[in-house]
Amino acid sequence: MELTVEEVRVLGCLIEKGATTPDHYPLSTNALVNACNQKSNREPVVEYSEQQTVAAMVVVRQNGLARTNGSGRSDKHRHILSDALGLDLDQQALLAVMMLRGPQSSGELKTRTDRYATSQGAGFESPDDIEAVLRAMAEKADPYVANIGRGSGQSQDRWAHLFGETVPDVNDLGTSPTPAMLAMPAGPSLAQRVEDLEIRLAVLEEALGMPATTPYPPAGD
Repeated sequence: MELTVEEVRVLGCLIEKGATTPDHYPLSTNALVNACNQKSNREPVVEYSEQQTVAAMVVVRQNGLARTNGSGRSDKHRHILSDALGLDLDQQALLAVMMLRGPQSSGELKTRTDRYATSQGAGFESPDDIEAVLRAMAEKADPYVANIGRGSGQSQDRWAHLFGETVPDVNDLGTSPTPAMLAMPAGPSLAQRVEDLEIRLAVLEEALGMPATTPYPPAGD
């Protein structure tokens, strides 16, 4: 699965708000936009429009990771990672923080998941508990995270999610690639990128009330 940075931000926000503010969840479209553009606990800080956010949400939903109930401005959005991927609260908490703030060490993840609902109540008791959850996700046949080694001047290995293009180039890490990094899946093929672009174009055309674009025929037809 290869989500764009916008789609990763939307999914991360849905997980975060579901875990930390359950009384205000699912999220309205306006609340989802505000969550994406939140200035705290976000790296980088962004300024997505409602149209950008809704378009990203549509693709996340098409990937079977979220649902929307309602219509128009009264839409309510929520993720369904438990049903779609079998992820528990611990796994969701760690993925959300990595989606919203990039690669992090287990120590950073412990600090930044203190408000998340987990199997331990809220947050994790120790970095060792976090490492165990991360290893379990990394060892799946289709891994959700990878150990990307230490950054320059850091004393702990960092972990990154594998839902989108947020894993830094191994040449920028200042360390040799780990086995998990070498086993990471390659980026999407040209055909997949074209298909993704066609989906986004269809979403924008529908939002703007434009007639659907006729796909280009295969070469040689």
